[in-house]
Amino acid sequence: MFRLKVHGYSLAAIALVMTVMAGCASVGPIASPDLRPIKEKVESPENGWWHACFVMRWPEDKDPSWHMDLLLAREIVSPVLYEHQNNIVLWRFHRRAIRDEIGHQFSLIFYSAPETAREIYYAIKSDTRLEAMKRAGLIIKDSYDDTSRITKPNIGDTSDLNWSSPVRKSWPYFMMGVSQMWLKLITEFAGEVCKEAKPSSIQDIEALYQQVDTSLQASWKEEGGHVFLHHLNALFEYDSVIIYEKRLMTF
Repeated sequence: MFRLKVHGYSLAAIALVMTVMAGCASVGPIASPDLRPIKEKVESPENGWWHACFVMRWPEDKDPSWHMDLLLAREIVSPVLYEHQNNIVLWRFHRRAIRDEIGHQFSLIFYSAPETAREIYYAIKSDTRLEAMKRAGLIIKDSYDDTSRITKPNIGDTSDLNWSSPVRKSWPYFMMGVSQMWLKLITEFAGEVCKEAKPSSIQDIEALYQQVDTSLQASWKEEGGHVFLHHLNALFEYDSVIIYEKRLMTF
């Protein structure tokens, strides 16, 4: 038995600690939806886009707790994605931290029938680890779309309206692949961290994902240029692209 040090955390977080300790290096398979024909998967009037959003505590004098996004993705969302993968057409993650009425929010966005959305929402809301994080004050709000009606039925409905129609319809496929790799990277780095020591308190769990976040960002900084940007540029024939500074570049 370990001793939980309380620094603004609820004792309910013990449930989270025990769960992470039990499965530190292996949380289970990462969701990998099968490759059914796109037409069969998408062309259904019963599908729509759904959101599950989590707002993190973000004190005025602190940086965003980016590591909490990783914790949520790996511990809470990944098992649900895997369980319902055959009924999810498309999915992706969204991260943001802006000093406004929303603040630091991590979101799961997915395209499915309302029945699947209800099952996913129930599974997430029933997770004792999520409840522990809420009681500990790490997560201050979680919200879910109303599944009684479909408000975003088209594939491009959650893409940027300023984009061309072909890009709006195609981008969700790109972002699902990126989200899949991001989730896999989190699992790989978490496995490496857990080889050294397992978390023994709520502070240790946060420290674990802080280390994972550090490794993830280092990988992006050192390898992202070639791994992501170069190979994406190669798909588009090494052609130049207009970036925010309005000048041409290749990667």
